[in-house]
Amino acid sequence: MDDDGIRPGRGSDGTRLNGRPRGRLADEVHETLLRQLMSSRIVPDSRLTIDALARELGVSQTPIRDALNRMEADGLVVRVPHAGYRIPPQITRERFDDMLEIRLLLEPAAARRAAQRATPSEVDELRRLLEEMAGLDEGDGPTAYGAFGLRDATFHDLVARTGGNQLVREALARLHTHVHLFRLVYDTQVTDLARGEHDEILAGIAARDPDRAAYAMRRHILLSGERFRPLFDGSPPPHPGLD
Repeated sequence: MDDDGIRPGRGSDGTRLNGRPRGRLADEVHETLLRQLMSSRIVPDSRLTIDALARELGVSQTPIRDALNRMEADGLVVRVPHAGYRIPPQITRERFDDMLEIRLLLEPAAARRAAQRATPSEVDELRRLLEEMAGLDEGDGPTAYGAFGLRDATFHDLVARTGGNQLVREALARLHTHVHLFRLVYDTQVTDLARGEHDEILAGIAARDPDRAAYAMRRHILLSGERFRPLFDGSPPPHPGLD
């Protein structure tokens, strides 16, 4: 599917396609499927088959299988014997609250450490990522929304990486918070609000101000919770400042 970053290729052995190594192509397929999950192009409880995805994305079955195996290990798809894979239901309110609690425990501390430890090159990397997120074309609708969700996850991972605690980084990665949250609703207001909050986190890190960075991260997580929590009550997400 060209608009999702993969173009039809040639070859059937799965080792190289479009001149790219198998591992790299599997990564691209994995990113494409995550983007489709977060933009609601793949809906909860739907069924996926390797053969259908290979035809749709114009690649061999091998990178599709590799990507789905990775997603199964992460709990993002469920293997159904003799029937391919299934997308699990949306997260529950209880799971959402548990994720929020863990994030509040770990991510402000990671941002604090990032402000203490960040090198100029790491600050530049965070800044480039936010610039890339700001440059996504909202005219692409759900495709851009899913792409923003992936980069949102990358931003938080970079903050944790910069903080230097690998166990914290791994714990946050296992939550796949951003995949689950962006699956809940397609709403570009979510991206607009998150951008400003990300800017505040980066400002604290760039200024080497641990308190400012930790506060900005905590505020971002709490506001994110306010945006998504009403969905579990059947209400639309609030739009602060637009009432």
